[in-house]
Amino acid sequence: MAFLKEFKEFALKGNVMDMAVGVIIGGAFGKIVSSLVNDILMPPIGALIGNTDFSQLRLDISKVRDVTSNAMHSVGDMVTGGGDPAQAAAAAEPIYWNYGAFIQQCVDFTILALCVFLMVKLMNRLMKKKEEAPAPAPEPPAPTKEELLLTEIRDLLKEQKK
Repeated sequence: MAFLKEFKEFALKGNVMDMAVGVIIGGAFGKIVSSLVNDILMPPIGALIGNTDFSQLRLDISKVRDVTSNAMHSVGDMVTGGGDPAQAAAAAEPIYWNYGAFIQQCVDFTILALCVFLMVKLMNRLMKKKEEAPAPAPEPPAPTKEELLLTEIRDLLKEQKK
């Protein structure tokens, strides 16, 4: 029972709730940035380099597999005297090195990092302005009865000297 009570205290602390809200907003913000990159920025960049989608950039490395596979099969055939048809069928499937997807993720990360940096910079500027804003000067307190009386006496003395 103490474990559940301790967990409840932990889960309902302000910091944990703030973190949960941050994670949820961060996920939504990540989707917005991904859409910005995929739908707004990447099509013109892809058009400039002649490819409309970075994620489709890939390199067929099946030849490397075929060369090593053929060398291994040649040695195996010499030892066993025959080939395996299942391995020959597997060799027919192409193997791609999808470097375009990696480029796409790097661009997504860079833009996301830039957006977060700009948001933090904006928040820091707003906080700085809030700190620098001078507090309104307090109004001077209303004069007391003694001060009013002394002011009247001073004014009367000035009039008598004239």
